Amino acid sequence: MGNGQPLRGGRKKRWGAVSLELRCGNPHNFSVMLSHTKIAVLTSGGIDSAILLFRLLKTFKSVYPIYVRSGHQWERAELYWLRRFLKSIETPRLKPLVCLSLATGDLYRHHWSQTGRKIPRASSPDRDVYLPGKNILLITKTSVYCALQDIPNLALGPLQTNPFPDAKASFFKAIGRAVSQGLNFQISIHTPFLRRSKKSVMRLGRTLPLELTFSCLSPKRLTHCGACNKCAERKRAFRSAGLKDQTRYAR
Repeated sequence: MGNGQPLRGGRKKRWGAVSLELRCGNPHNFSVMLSHTKIAVLTSGGIDSAILLFRLLKTFKSVYPIYVRSGHQWERAELYWLRRFLKSIETPRLKPLVCLSLATGDLYRHHWSQTGRKIPRASSPDRDVYLPGKNILLITKTSVYCALQDIPNLALGPLQTNPFPDAKASFFKAIGRAVSQGLNFQISIHTPFLRRSKKSVMRLGRTLPLELTFSCLSPKRLTHCGACNKCAERKRAFRSAGLKDQTRYAR
Protein backbone atom coordinates (compact mmCIF):
# COMPACT_ATOMS: atom_id res chain seq x y z
CA MET A 1 0.00 0.00 0.00
CA GLY A 2 1.03 3.66 -0.32
CA ASN A 3 3.33 5.14 2.30
CA GLY A 4 1.24 8.32 2.59
CA GLN A 5 4.26 10.57 2.03
CA PRO A 6 3.99 13.64 -0.21
CA LEU A 7 5.76 13.57 -3.55
CA ARG A 8 9.27 14.74 -3.08
CA GLY A 9 9.42 18.44 -3.86
CA GLY A 10 6.44 18.18 -6.16
CA ARG A 11 8.82 17.56 -9.06
CA LYS A 12 7.72 15.89 -12.26
CA LYS A 13 9.72 12.88 -13.32
CA ARG A 14 10.32 12.46 -17.02
CA TRP A 15 11.01 9.12 -18.63
CA GLY A 16 11.26 10.23 -22.22
CA ALA A 17 13.37 7.20 -23.14
CA VAL A 18 10.54 4.72 -22.57
CA SER A 19 10.25 2.81 -25.82
CA LEU A 20 7.57 3.61 -28.35
CA GLU A 21 7.22 -0.16 -28.87
CA LEU A 22 6.15 -0.64 -25.26
CA ARG A 23 3.74 2.27 -25.11
CA CYS A 24 2.01 1.66 -28.37
CA GLY A 25 1.80 -2.09 -28.17
CA ASN A 26 4.25 -3.25 -30.85
CA PRO A 27 3.59 -7.00 -30.79
CA HIS A 28 7.13 -7.97 -31.76
CA ASN A 29 9.49 -6.07 -29.50
CA PHE A 30 9.79 -6.36 -25.74
CA SER A 31 13.60 -6.26 -25.75
CA VAL A 32 13.92 -2.48 -25.94
CA MET A 33 11.97 -1.70 -22.78
CA LEU A 34 13.80 0.10 -20.01
CA SER A 35 15.42 -2.59 -17.90
CA HIS A 36 16.43 -0.26 -15.08
CA THR A 37 13.01 1.09 -14.11
CA LYS A 38 10.06 -0.13 -12.10
CA ILE A 39 6.67 -1.05 -13.51
CA ALA A 40 3.30 -1.81 -11.93
CA VAL A 41 0.98 -4.29 -13.63
CA LEU A 42 -2.78 -4.26 -13.19
CA THR A 43 -3.48 -7.95 -12.90
CA SER A 44 -6.72 -9.83 -12.47
CA GLY A 45 -5.23 -13.29 -12.50
CA GLY A 46 -6.64 -13.84 -15.99
CA ILE A 47 -4.63 -15.31 -18.86
CA ASP A 48 -3.72 -12.02 -20.57
CA SER A 49 -2.52 -10.14 -17.48
CA ALA A 50 -0.65 -13.22 -16.23
CA ILE A 51 1.26 -13.55 -19.49
CA LEU A 52 1.93 -9.81 -19.57
CA LEU A 53 3.30 -9.94 -16.04
CA PHE A 54 5.68 -12.76 -16.91
CA ARG A 55 6.89 -11.01 -20.06
CA LEU A 56 7.66 -7.82 -18.15
CA LEU A 57 9.81 -9.75 -15.68
CA LYS A 58 12.27 -10.32 -18.51
CA THR A 59 12.98 -6.63 -18.96
CA PHE A 60 12.15 -4.69 -15.78
CA LYS A 61 14.14 -5.10 -12.61
CA SER A 62 11.13 -4.49 -10.37
CA VAL A 63 7.63 -5.61 -11.33
CA TYR A 64 4.75 -4.82 -8.97
CA PRO A 65 1.55 -6.86 -9.49
CA ILE A 66 -1.49 -4.88 -8.39
CA TYR A 67 -4.96 -6.27 -7.77
CA VAL A 68 -7.91 -3.95 -7.12
CA ARG A 69 -10.78 -5.27 -5.01
CA SER A 70 -14.12 -3.83 -6.12
CA GLY A 71 -16.62 -6.17 -4.50
CA HIS A 72 -17.34 -8.39 -7.51
CA GLN A 73 -18.57 -11.85 -6.74
CA TRP A 74 -15.64 -13.67 -8.35
CA GLU A 75 -12.87 -11.90 -6.43
CA ARG A 76 -12.26 -14.56 -3.77
CA ALA A 77 -11.58 -17.21 -6.41
CA GLU A 78 -9.66 -14.76 -8.58
CA LEU A 79 -7.27 -13.84 -5.77
CA TYR A 80 -6.76 -17.47 -4.81
CA TRP A 81 -5.62 -18.39 -8.30
CA LEU A 82 -3.63 -15.18 -8.78
CA ARG A 83 -1.57 -15.93 -5.68
CA ARG A 84 -0.94 -19.47 -6.89
CA PHE A 85 0.22 -18.21 -10.28
CA LEU A 86 2.52 -15.61 -8.73
CA LYS A 87 4.02 -18.29 -6.51
CA SER A 88 4.77 -20.40 -9.60
CA ILE A 89 6.82 -17.64 -11.26
CA GLU A 90 8.65 -16.33 -8.20
CA THR A 91 11.80 -14.34 -8.88
CA PRO A 92 13.58 -11.47 -7.06
CA ARG A 93 12.24 -9.13 -9.74
CA LEU A 94 8.64 -9.96 -8.84
CA LYS A 95 7.51 -7.85 -5.90
CA PRO A 96 4.79 -8.92 -3.42
CA LEU A 97 1.21 -8.62 -4.60
CA VAL A 98 -0.37 -5.26 -3.78
CA CYS A 99 -4.11 -5.33 -3.07
CA LEU A 100 -5.93 -2.01 -3.30
CA SER A 101 -9.59 -1.45 -2.44
CA LEU A 102 -12.05 0.45 -4.61
CA ALA A 103 -15.62 -0.44 -3.69
CA THR A 104 -18.05 -0.13 -6.60
CA GLY A 105 -21.20 -1.53 -5.01
CA ASP A 106 -22.85 1.88 -5.12
CA LEU A 107 -22.13 2.19 -8.86
CA TYR A 108 -22.97 -1.36 -9.94
CA ARG A 109 -25.57 -2.04 -7.26
CA HIS A 110 -27.99 -3.96 -9.48
CA HIS A 111 -25.38 -5.23 -11.90
CA TRP A 112 -24.85 -8.97 -12.35
CA SER A 113 -21.23 -8.56 -11.25
CA GLN A 114 -22.48 -7.64 -7.77
CA THR A 115 -25.68 -9.64 -7.52
CA GLY A 116 -24.63 -12.85 -9.25
CA ARG A 117 -27.95 -12.93 -11.10
CA LYS A 118 -28.33 -13.17 -14.88
CA ILE A 119 -24.64 -13.88 -15.45
CA PRO A 120 -23.74 -13.63 -19.18
CA ARG A 121 -23.78 -17.19 -20.47
CA ALA A 122 -21.53 -18.91 -22.97
CA SER A 123 -23.79 -17.83 -25.82
CA SER A 124 -23.93 -14.17 -24.70
CA PRO A 125 -22.22 -11.53 -26.85
CA ASP A 126 -19.04 -10.05 -25.41
CA ARG A 127 -20.70 -6.66 -24.97
CA ASP A 128 -22.76 -8.18 -22.14
CA VAL A 129 -19.70 -8.41 -19.90
CA TYR A 130 -19.02 -4.66 -20.07
CA LEU A 131 -18.49 -2.87 -16.75
CA PRO A 132 -18.91 0.86 -17.51
CA GLY A 133 -15.84 2.88 -16.66
CA LYS A 134 -13.94 -0.07 -15.16
CA ASN A 135 -10.57 0.86 -16.66
CA ILE A 136 -11.05 4.49 -15.66
CA LEU A 137 -11.50 3.44 -12.04
CA LEU A 138 -8.65 0.93 -12.06
CA ILE A 139 -6.11 3.25 -13.68
CA THR A 140 -7.01 6.23 -11.52
CA LYS A 141 -6.66 4.33 -8.25
CA THR A 142 -3.48 2.54 -9.27
CA SER A 143 -1.88 5.71 -10.62
CA VAL A 144 -2.09 7.32 -7.19
CA TYR A 145 -0.35 4.29 -5.71
CA CYS A 146 2.34 4.51 -8.40
CA ALA A 147 2.96 8.19 -7.71
CA LEU A 148 3.29 7.60 -3.96
CA GLN A 149 5.67 4.69 -4.52
CA ASP A 150 7.73 6.38 -7.26
CA ILE A 151 6.76 3.86 -9.94
CA PRO A 152 6.76 5.63 -13.34
CA ASN A 153 5.22 2.85 -15.45
CA LEU A 154 1.84 1.13 -15.38
CA ALA A 155 0.93 -1.77 -17.68
CA LEU A 156 -2.40 -3.37 -18.63
CA GLY A 157 -3.21 -6.28 -20.92
CA PRO A 158 -6.16 -5.34 -23.18
CA LEU A 159 -6.20 -7.08 -26.56
CA GLN A 160 -6.83 -5.96 -30.12
CA THR A 161 -10.34 -7.45 -30.02
CA ASN A 162 -11.49 -5.60 -26.90
CA PRO A 163 -14.58 -3.64 -28.08
CA PHE A 164 -15.04 -1.29 -25.13
CA PRO A 165 -14.44 2.50 -25.21
CA ASP A 166 -12.03 2.45 -22.23
CA ALA A 167 -9.77 -0.09 -23.93
CA LYS A 168 -8.70 1.97 -26.96
CA ALA A 169 -5.25 3.40 -27.66
CA SER A 170 -6.63 6.95 -27.67
CA PHE A 171 -8.18 6.42 -24.23
CA PHE A 172 -4.96 5.12 -22.67
CA LYS A 173 -3.02 8.03 -24.13
CA ALA A 174 -5.52 10.55 -22.78
CA ILE A 175 -5.79 9.10 -19.28
CA GLY A 176 -2.01 8.80 -19.06
CA ARG A 177 -1.74 12.53 -19.66
CA ALA A 178 -4.53 13.29 -17.20
CA VAL A 179 -3.17 11.29 -14.25
CA SER A 180 0.37 12.57 -14.87
CA GLN A 181 -0.85 16.16 -14.79
CA GLY A 182 -3.14 15.65 -11.82
CA LEU A 183 -0.48 13.91 -9.74
CA ASN A 184 2.44 16.07 -10.91
CA PHE A 185 4.24 12.79 -11.60
CA GLN A 186 4.91 11.35 -15.03
CA ILE A 187 3.23 7.96 -15.41
CA SER A 188 3.52 6.09 -18.68
CA ILE A 189 0.58 3.78 -19.45
CA HIS A 190 1.69 0.69 -21.39
CA THR A 191 -0.56 -1.70 -23.33
CA PRO A 192 1.84 -4.04 -25.18
CA PHE A 193 -0.89 -6.47 -26.25
CA LEU A 194 -3.20 -3.89 -27.79
CA ARG A 195 -2.28 -4.98 -31.31
CA ARG A 196 -2.32 -8.69 -30.53
CA SER A 197 -5.01 -11.33 -30.87
CA LYS A 198 -5.92 -13.73 -28.07
CA LYS A 199 -4.33 -16.57 -30.00
CA SER A 200 -1.07 -14.64 -30.32
CA VAL A 201 -0.94 -13.80 -26.62
CA MET A 202 -1.75 -17.39 -25.64
CA ARG A 203 1.21 -18.60 -27.66
CA LEU A 204 3.48 -16.13 -25.88
CA GLY A 205 2.53 -17.86 -22.63
CA ARG A 206 2.54 -21.44 -23.85
CA THR A 207 5.30 -22.47 -21.40
CA LEU A 208 3.49 -21.02 -18.37
CA PRO A 209 1.17 -22.89 -15.97
CA LEU A 210 -1.92 -21.27 -17.48
CA GLU A 211 -4.14 -23.66 -15.53
CA LEU A 212 -3.31 -21.43 -12.53
CA THR A 213 -4.94 -18.41 -14.16
CA PHE A 214 -8.60 -17.60 -13.59
CA SER A 215 -11.30 -16.14 -15.84
CA CYS A 216 -14.84 -16.88 -14.72
CA LEU A 217 -17.88 -14.72 -13.92
CA SER A 218 -19.66 -17.24 -11.71
CA PRO A 219 -17.17 -19.49 -9.91
CA LYS A 220 -18.31 -22.53 -8.00
CA ARG A 221 -16.28 -22.00 -4.86
CA LEU A 222 -12.79 -21.80 -6.37
CA THR A 223 -13.60 -23.59 -9.62
CA HIS A 224 -14.46 -22.22 -13.06
CA CYS A 225 -18.18 -22.64 -13.66
CA GLY A 226 -17.64 -23.75 -17.27
CA ALA A 227 -20.87 -22.15 -18.47
CA CYS A 228 -20.36 -18.35 -18.43
CA ASN A 229 -19.18 -16.04 -21.20
CA LYS A 230 -15.62 -15.91 -19.87
CA CYS A 231 -15.32 -19.68 -19.45
CA ALA A 232 -16.45 -20.12 -23.05
CA GLU A 233 -13.92 -17.54 -24.21
CA ARG A 234 -11.22 -19.33 -22.23
CA LYS A 235 -12.01 -22.71 -23.81
CA ARG A 236 -11.98 -21.18 -27.31
CA ALA A 237 -8.64 -19.51 -26.60
CA PHE A 238 -6.92 -22.76 -25.69
CA ARG A 239 -8.35 -24.50 -28.74
CA SER A 240 -7.40 -21.66 -31.09
CA ALA A 241 -3.82 -21.56 -29.78
CA GLY A 242 -3.49 -25.33 -29.99
CA LEU A 243 -2.74 -25.61 -26.27
CA LYS A 244 -4.01 -28.22 -23.85
CA ASP A 245 -6.59 -26.77 -21.48
CA GLN A 246 -5.87 -28.18 -18.03
CA THR A 247 -8.43 -25.93 -16.34
CA ARG A 248 -10.89 -27.65 -14.06
CA TYR A 249 -14.48 -26.68 -14.91
CA ALA A 250 -17.54 -27.41 -12.78
CA ARG A 251 -19.45 -28.09 -16.00
